[in-house]
Amino acid sequence: MEKETYSLSQLTRFINQVIKVNFESPVWIRAEISELREASNGHCYLEFIEKDPDTDTLIAKIKANIWANTYRMLKPYFESSTGQQLHAGIKVLVSVTVDFHDVFGLSLNIRDIDPTYTLGELAKRRQEIIRQLEKDGVMEMNKSLELAVLPNRIAVISSPTAAGYDDFCNQLDNNPDGFVFYKKLFPAIMQGDQAADSIIEALDNIYGHADLFNVVVIIRGGGATTDLACFDSYELALNCAQFPLPIIAGIGHQRDLSIVDMVTHTSVKTPTAAAALLIEMMEEARDRMTDAYTAIYQLLLQRVQSQQQKLADISWKIRHALINKTSDKKLTLERQKSRLIQAVRLAINTQKNKLAILENSIERHSPAFLLKYGYTITTINGKRLSSVNDVQDGDTIKTYVSDGEVKSVVEK
Repeated sequence: MEKETYSLSQLTRFINQVIKVNFESPVWIRAEISELREASNGHCYLEFIEKDPDTDTLIAKIKANIWANTYRMLKPYFESSTGQQLHAGIKVLVSVTVDFHDVFGLSLNIRDIDPTYTLGELAKRRQEIIRQLEKDGVMEMNKSLELAVLPNRIAVISSPTAAGYDDFCNQLDNNPDGFVFYKKLFPAIMQGDQAADSIIEALDNIYGHADLFNVVVIIRGGGATTDLACFDSYELALNCAQFPLPIIAGIGHQRDLSIVDMVTHTSVKTPTAAAALLIEMMEEARDRMTDAYTAIYQLLLQRVQSQQQKLADISWKIRHALINKTSDKKLTLERQKSRLIQAVRLAINTQKNKLAILENSIERHSPAFLLKYGYTITTINGKRLSSVNDVQDGDTIKTYVSDGEVKSVVEK
């Protein structure tokens, strides 16, 4: 029996007919964009995938396209509705026709898109990231760090060509109080698929020199809110939350806070607002220092005045004490002088009396006194003769009487 055969073109035409019969009108499908490329001719080429929700294993994949005339309408509609661009990694609900080309094979032709589905998926994914960060216990880590009193050593993460970076620097450099800020730029891509990894790399570079800075500022100039998807990245939020320096986020948006805004120490709307915050903190520090200086000066002034008054009081007391003491001393000296004079007079009179008694005693015991009353004194060789044994025969002796002397020669 001869086998039935088909040419390849017959088979592809048959497949095409089958698809057209079964997919006469567009159908809505849910899928994740794994690749997206905008061509120079205005067409957009995509690849859709689906993963197993439990194992994350790839279970379906197909190519898709949005022709230029449709893409010109769908792109701004999606961006204005969701606040972000179509990009790889997001989930979409799209209306498609199923096309099979004999040469290019099976593909989906996107006719419409429902942004509310993506918003729901984004919100769901956002809540999952927030819950995971809360589970990790890092949501408040960076917020709990204490900002420096003088936050003037700043590590800046920004695109070097961004207008917001220039605004930030001009605001700091031309502050009316003349505060000096030391800034170091760590360049990063601030939008697109590579932005999150680029900002994380900048944080890693700052970490290697963390002791040189007291604050990190992540700034991004104005622009479409569609460029802010990177700031809802789990990895970027985790790095910001765990960073050892306080982070100020000024990423230039007016919509709801991004997850990075939620985990950083302080979030402001614009780069100029970040600069204004730093200047305000310097002003507050200056005012506190001025108040402290004034308080210390007043306290010292009061102390000095108090001590001066105490010294004046002490001086007055000493002066009057000296005056009183001098008067008392003078009176005491006068009394002592009077007592001394009396004592000296008494001593002199006592000695005079003693001398008179002694003189009288001496006079009564003197030879002249004795001679006067009939007594005589005999001497030999100038010495008083008191014993007969002191003389010999032939010695000459003298005898003194009251009115003269008598020489005698001893015979026996």
